[in-house]
Amino acid sequence: MPFPEVKRVIYKKNPLDRVICQLRFPPILKIDKEIPADFQEKIRMDFPNFDETIEWPDVPSEIQGQFPPEILRQISQTAPIKNYKFASDDNIWIVNLTRTFIALTSTKYERWEEFKGKLQNIFNAFIETHNPNYFSRIGLRYVDVVKRSDLNLDGKKWNDLLKPFAIGLLGSPDVGKYVQNYEAGHEIKLSKEAGIVKMRLKLVKHIDSGEECFMIDSDFYNASKTRIESATEILDQFNKRASRLIQWVITKELHNTLEPQELC
Repeated sequence: MPFPEVKRVIYKKNPLDRVICQLRFPPILKIDKEIPADFQEKIRMDFPNFDETIEWPDVPSEIQGQFPPEILRQISQTAPIKNYKFASDDNIWIVNLTRTFIALTSTKYERWEEFKGKLQNIFNAFIETHNPNYFSRIGLRYVDVVKRSDLNLDGKKWNDLLKPFAIGLLGSPDVGKYVQNYEAGHEIKLSKEAGIVKMRLKLVKHIDSGEECFMIDSDFYNASKTRIESATEILDQFNKRASRLIQWVITKELHNTLEPQELC
């Protein structure tokens, strides 16, 4: 099994930008035909805000906003997909529902038990109202962004904070400071029949300040046909591996700076 076993921790200075769980299933056409009022009623206390958008799967997203729906219908080869969005009052928690997937996103993730609890409520509501046959893909994605100024590490180089295998030429004493863009992608098999993690390691710019940051994007997924009742167990395993992955990528110095607190 990849990634060495480590103690489970929660970081007081959490670098997580967002966490997304997406469950895909065979198309349920009534989701496009009817507003999911029964589903909303079951989750409305936690997700009172509602929005509905139309997506065109085969039209690039940057083009969709430039044309009215009637033109998009003419240039699209497939039917539009309705995306129903249910959000918490503070917009920290968002549920998306389409005819092929349901997803939960958090932009203030603290620990798995909290995320899993909200996910379980949504999961139960969806099963009761739409009863999917099975899941065709189960995904759990963690996006960490290391911003040095937030951690009082402004003078530190990336090779002080991240393992050499993660930063490539950024770690070169001769070339590293001249690297303008860096991105690496890997697909790693977790173990037999356990799934895959797709990793993206990338230099990114902070939207407001323009500060150079480092993104660790870890998308754990299983694309096998899966029974509904098996989804939670798979997600628990993904969470364990995600904890190991981030500690495998960062150095001891960054690990300590993030102020880890050991969990049972």
